[in-house]
Amino acid sequence: MASPFDALRAHHAATRDTTIAQLFDTAERAGAFSARHNGLLFDFSKTNIDRQALDLLIGLAEGSGLSEKRAAMFGGARINETEGRAVLHTALRNLDTPVIVDGQDVMPEVRAILDRCAGFADDVRAGRFTGQGGRITDVVNLGIGGSDLGPAMACIALAPYADGPRCHFVSNVDGAHVADVLKGLNPETTLVIVASKTFTTIETITNADTAKAWMAGKVADPAAQFAAVSTALDKTGAYGIAPERVFGFEDWVGGRYSMWGPIGLALMLAIGPDNFRAFLAGGADIDTHFREAPLAENLPVLLALVGIWHNQICGHATRAVLPYEQRLARLPAYLQQLEMESNGKRVAMDGSDLPFDSGPVVWGEPGTNGQHAFYQLIHQGTRIVPCEFLVGREGFEPDLAHQHLLLVSNCLAQSEALMRGRSLEEARAIMAKKGLTGAELERQARHRVFPGNRPSTTLAYPKLTPFVLGQIIALYEQRVFVEGVILGINSYDQWGVELGKELALALQPILEGKQSAEGKDGSTQQLVAYLRG
Repeated sequence: MASPFDALRAHHAATRDTTIAQLFDTAERAGAFSARHNGLLFDFSKTNIDRQALDLLIGLAEGSGLSEKRAAMFGGARINETEGRAVLHTALRNLDTPVIVDGQDVMPEVRAILDRCAGFADDVRAGRFTGQGGRITDVVNLGIGGSDLGPAMACIALAPYADGPRCHFVSNVDGAHVADVLKGLNPETTLVIVASKTFTTIETITNADTAKAWMAGKVADPAAQFAAVSTALDKTGAYGIAPERVFGFEDWVGGRYSMWGPIGLALMLAIGPDNFRAFLAGGADIDTHFREAPLAENLPVLLALVGIWHNQICGHATRAVLPYEQRLARLPAYLQQLEMESNGKRVAMDGSDLPFDSGPVVWGEPGTNGQHAFYQLIHQGTRIVPCEFLVGREGFEPDLAHQHLLLVSNCLAQSEALMRGRSLEEARAIMAKKGLTGAELERQARHRVFPGNRPSTTLAYPKLTPFVLGQIIALYEQRVFVEGVILGINSYDQWGVELGKELALALQPILEGKQSAEGKDGSTQQLVAYLRG
């Protein structure tokens, strides 16, 4: 019996020769293959998805049990089956309605922790909480993965709203990272946030020890200028961090989904609690839309279906995220973790091997920088890379409106060029106008051919406010959920990070010379010998 995937692959094969440009033979194409919600416009008309393909994709979503699984997630069911946990990062931005987990409404505690974070942020920003040398001027957030990428990305994105202390982020265990960040800061006016749920993350605690040693001798009590985002009160207490500066969160919040709560403390310190709540409201707005909008008008669903079409049906192994907004410079890196750690799996929920590839490789860079780097491959390379453009209607620098116009022009031009391309005949005409003839004209013309028919989507938004950033992040989070449901995988565990950690712990004493490398493979033994010197 043919599966929905089989029907989609058959349709793709039957329509392979129809170009994206040919699909624009009707004036209704753009509107029919777009969706809008509360200021956002998602345009996927520059893909080779036609009406039948879209209907088949929506049928695929319906047949996957998406509606029931969506209700289960928002209802607090333990949909993270391999870890036996609910998946309720959405509760961190839902401040109005009860959310029941194991018969208990979790929202009073969510609101209480948010209020505690806001109170601390207000105290720091107003100078009521000070360092041992005066008002806090700098905040250093020590985390890794989800406890770093989210707040670091958001602090850059919302820089126009940052009127609090300067925020810095350290994640890499490479000592160069913490050394470079601390250099030039004043220990007496620096607040250090240690973001580790268990307070055992080796990279984070190692950096915390370094930061504490940096403060030692310069302030009377280094731990008095530390805060922690952790549930391990015993360990934070032993580290000297007072309980009123420790902010925990539940195990139903995964790391890469956690910046909506206490992990976002650095962001709250930078932009203030009111703007942070606007960020939460943007995420909640998308959650409501995701739960209520019909699938054919549902932005997270449509974004996911386009991804499924390009990856599992068309076989495109990567997708490029291309924000035409410099302050979204870290969004591609954030989405790398969100999407690849969530959906980079090889087995289905029941443990059986997947019959298709799972998540794509996600990468990208802001425009226009990328145009002078990897766009050459996107336009003329042999592999097709679906592109996802993001662009705002308005910037924050009114006196530089001409530069924003140039930025938007480039964004629109790139998606048009990817679709249209340039034929050999057009290239020959260009070379002829330059005076070339014969074989040289032909040779030069072939270098200037753009195949075109390369798919892209565009997410347009009014302006990168805290509310809009919340919308964008929640949109991508729910896209991950939809893709995971359709693929039949668990998007909320990450066992793939464990093996390397275990081996690293075993290798450390070998590198220290305390144990022999006997039993390791020849390559590892050779590298150990070299690196020990």
